[in-house]
Amino acid sequence: MNGDIEDSAIIPVPNSNLVMAKNIDIFTPIIDDPEIMGEIAAANVTNDIFALNVPEISGMLVFLGLKKNMPMYIAEGLLSGIKDFMEKKLNSKVIGGHTIYSEWPLIGGEASGFVEKDKLIKKDFVKDGDKLILTKPIGNQAIMAAYRLQKNNPDLLEDYSMTEIDKAIDIAVELMITPLKDVVKAIHTYRDVSFIHSMTDVSGFGLAGHLREILLKSHLSATIERIPSIMLTRDLSYEFGYKYDECEMPETAGGMLLSVDHKYADEFSERLSSEFGVSNWIIGSIDNLSKPMYVRVVKNVEHIQLTKI
Repeated sequence: MNGDIEDSAIIPVPNSNLVMAKNIDIFTPIIDDPEIMGEIAAANVTNDIFALNVPEISGMLVFLGLKKNMPMYIAEGLLSGIKDFMEKKLNSKVIGGHTIYSEWPLIGGEASGFVEKDKLIKKDFVKDGDKLILTKPIGNQAIMAAYRLQKNNPDLLEDYSMTEIDKAIDIAVELMITPLKDVVKAIHTYRDVSFIHSMTDVSGFGLAGHLREILLKSHLSATIERIPSIMLTRDLSYEFGYKYDECEMPETAGGMLLSVDHKYADEFSERLSSEFGVSNWIIGSIDNLSKPMYVRVVKNVEHIQLTKI
């Protein structure tokens, strides 16, 4: 497979040392609260921009697909959530958008930002021995499946504590509405960012799928030795048929996945957490122990359950 596999379009800015990153993302709602859903949508759109080490979002164009009989407060809530996220969490703004009638609700939009060429971090290079750093635990799709069942078929969750389910949902939602901006802020404290070889956000292809993407242009493989996940993720994944053991569960607005020179990994991980408040885990490494692009989860993998934020 050849070609560009980046999270966003990369457009050189003429007569400058800048490039513009531009991304569009549209998906269906996963939670009933319209304001929270707006925040999740805004995070989902902008995460792909931050994944190229872009420090600021220039603005967001919003797209909504609404049913004709949908109550107006839902549209207003979605827009309010997006606006609050952009203004309060990213110090950016909504600059326009487009709305259509649709039999199935749709939400998303387009965002862009600028970064100096020498600070751009793509996902087309890894090195044997690199350490893999992840900034959010996995599992929000399994948790949100429980959210839907809790409302529509609660009998299917009778073996679980509703208090525990609610707690897991709260954690999942809080993580989804947390932007990846602080990861980028931490990176920009370094004069030379070349120690970060590849970077991407974890979304629809799951942890292993996005890890394969950063292996795509190499002849190397990867080993996962530690799986951080939201509480109940493992049990719910087995219950619902998600591929937890293979780390192939889809995510929404997931964490940043970085392939970092092994000599800098511990220091960078510590800086992320201590100076910028970004939880993170060194989950494995890049190696040549398997066939190219193969992601191996070790048999004695360490499971880390996040029970609070």
